[in-house]
Amino acid sequence: MTTTANGYAAQSPETPLAPFSFERREPGKTDVAIDIAFCGVCHSDLHTAKGEWEGTLYPCVPGHEIVGHVTAVGSDVTKFKVGDVVGVGCMVDSCGECASCKDGEEQYCETTGFVGTYNGPDPVLGGHTFGGYSDKIVVDQGFVLKVSHPEADLAAVAPLLCAGITTYSPLKHWKVGPGQKVGIVGLGGLGHMGVKIANAMGAEVYVFSTSPNKRDDAKRLGAKDLIVSKDEAAMAEHANSFDFILNTVAASHNLDTFTALLKRDGTMTLVGVPEHAHPSPSVGNLIFKRRAIAGSLIGGIAETQEMLDFCNEHGLVSDIEMIRMDEIEPSYQRMVKSDVKYRFVIDMASMKAA
Repeated sequence: MTTTANGYAAQSPETPLAPFSFERREPGKTDVAIDIAFCGVCHSDLHTAKGEWEGTLYPCVPGHEIVGHVTAVGSDVTKFKVGDVVGVGCMVDSCGECASCKDGEEQYCETTGFVGTYNGPDPVLGGHTFGGYSDKIVVDQGFVLKVSHPEADLAAVAPLLCAGITTYSPLKHWKVGPGQKVGIVGLGGLGHMGVKIANAMGAEVYVFSTSPNKRDDAKRLGAKDLIVSKDEAAMAEHANSFDFILNTVAASHNLDTFTALLKRDGTMTLVGVPEHAHPSPSVGNLIFKRRAIAGSLIGGIAETQEMLDFCNEHGLVSDIEMIRMDEIEPSYQRMVKSDVKYRFVIDMASMKAA
């Protein structure tokens, strides 16, 4: 059994996103049916819809920063009830059997890989999954998150399901906390959440940016200061002083610029995926201080719930600009130009109104 959902889809790399109707499954025994209220707009949505990453399956309905209300639950669902406010992030299934899944690290599923909320293999209906640029979704309870933020904040909670967990997970894994000096490279959708979360964890936070005019905003978000990464003198002042650097930039750049700022045993973790490989880093820059360059994906479901609870406790949400569903194409164009502070969020009521 299925039910008709309405959304926006790209039919090819060249065609703009447009209204599209498709089928969602009826809730199975462990499923949760959700009316989507808000969906954040991630740069991954644009990359996928426009075919900039290999493997896009069309029609493509993007969206993996979803917040909504439960409308129905399967007979075996124990975690949620009708009326609950919930979230869905970047994945909706995994094998559940491999070492990573059993460790609660489903994002690193070692057999099938995690099933993406969109553009992944649909485990029930076949074909591929359709994401949150739509009015409803059905997800197994194991991949649904409880949202405790006030109702008024729900639109700004949506980006936490990707931007929030993508920054929280490495900050938590590398034990960022009081007494540490932490750098965030880039002040965009990911970077602004990295600043907020690292500050809430008790670290002394600095932003690295090529734009000195972002200094006031960096401080407003919780940074002690902004360091202009093109200013060699300013960078040199901070040599050998950072415990941890979170690099959110998704463009190819010289990593040595930042690894030189790490203390002995410091780590820089990359969460941005560049369109071309970074230049090879200097080995000497690493081995003479036992520094490390690492990478991190999103978090597992348990850690994503932990992140949502942490953000609720500390009053953290994303800085957003609300858009209508039919404004997605001009919003993509603005996002390419970094003309958003700091995340677009689609009000799904706008699609129903249209």
